[in-house]
Amino acid sequence: MNREEKGLSAGQLTMMALGCVIGGSFFLGTAVAINAAGPGVIICYILGGIVVHYILYAISEMTINNPVSGSFRTFVSQAFGRGGGFVVGWVYWTGMVLAMSSEATAISILVREWAPNISIPLLGSVIIVCVTLVNLLGATKLSKLESALASIKIFAIVFFIITAILLIVGLYPGKPAVGIGALANEPIFPGGIAGIAGSMLIVLFAYAGFEIIGLAASETDKPKTTIPKAIRYTVLSLLALYIMSYAVIMPLISTTQISADRSPMVAALNAVGIGWAGTAINIVLISAILSTMLAAMFGLGRMMRSLADEGLAPEFLKDITDVPYRGILISGIAMLAGLGFALLAPQIYLFLISAGGLAILFTYVAIMATHIRFRIKNGRPAPENFQIRGFPYSSLLVLLFLIASIISMPFIPEQGSGLIAGVIIVTFYSLCYFAMWIFNSARGHDREYKKMYRQKTSFSTEISKELSQAEDDDQNVK
Repeated sequence: MNREEKGLSAGQLTMMALGCVIGGSFFLGTAVAINAAGPGVIICYILGGIVVHYILYAISEMTINNPVSGSFRTFVSQAFGRGGGFVVGWVYWTGMVLAMSSEATAISILVREWAPNISIPLLGSVIIVCVTLVNLLGATKLSKLESALASIKIFAIVFFIITAILLIVGLYPGKPAVGIGALANEPIFPGGIAGIAGSMLIVLFAYAGFEIIGLAASETDKPKTTIPKAIRYTVLSLLALYIMSYAVIMPLISTTQISADRSPMVAALNAVGIGWAGTAINIVLISAILSTMLAAMFGLGRMMRSLADEGLAPEFLKDITDVPYRGILISGIAMLAGLGFALLAPQIYLFLISAGGLAILFTYVAIMATHIRFRIKNGRPAPENFQIRGFPYSSLLVLLFLIASIISMPFIPEQGSGLIAGVIIVTFYSLCYFAMWIFNSARGHDREYKKMYRQKTSFSTEISKELSQAEDDDQNVK
């Protein structure tokens, strides 16, 4: 890639990750988690942040060793073979495409509050086309817009936290001090262990999107230093924003008054007589969803390029340019198709949308399993400051936690269908790879690919060692 396209800093990567994570689920979806766990939801967000920390550091260790555009999908291929990389890559891509097509619908519904006569299919299509075209401009230009949009929602969250604190301590003009407010009569764990377990799944979905950092590794000048910094900034920022925002909500409103059809922030401010919050949050919510779609499309384009480069996607999707134009365009077309499918078969579409959660959890399970195998094979190749603490026990615990979250899906309202849909998608792509393997084996392509892949991996390893040695020599000279 050209150097001008490889200029993403740790701060820009952090803003891109925050842009991808803090979307509609932050402003709306977490109401379900609050209802299930009550004030104890704070513990869920802390646990979720710890899980995110370990997954990101697993990505970081493997990325430092081999900063490729395919990130975790490529690492899965190296650890478990092409079949594993094929299934993980396509499941992740499909889940994100379906999720982003639904986000376009969500924006359209929000805009209709101000323009009731506008067509949802038309507006949704325009949004998807715009998101696709912006991504075609390249990583540097996209990061500037993404940073601006991410800044809007971060400012809104910080503004809400400050406003809530002023209301709690009695410094908000014209309002008496709330104090501990609703917390006085609120049980800490109203749903018990079951409530905590049920909300954990929603919390993990609320954190989803941080893996975009790994997919952006090839867009940085110095991934070995930039990626770990971006990961540290992202984890700390997410923990601070999530924990503080929901901590100040609890005194303002009883958790039983929070519903899934309205933002907990809006509900909390309305409860204390600040009625203008609804319109303001809706505006921020639109920018938040747009920001999520832009960042997700960035990752989808790189994922598709990685699949095509290894012969795991159609040949015509291969890109030799810095920007994966074909991967981005096919992802945009797939989102438009998803939007159209939602109009023609809404029940089936909703069933598939529910698979998005499993697609994310499946990806995280694959990342942790790959990291365990990576460390067993390579020892500790990353600098000590960027290694997972407590390996292998910590990695095994996170892996088991993620598997338990998947197993618990049928016991959580409206998540059982997500597990079924997700299993169908994973099975479908497994069968696709099996059929492709039989076809390639019959034509003798498989042996040719394996030979090419071994040569490519060996060459990449040699180059990485030479670059690392050159950097060390340069530091010694300095």
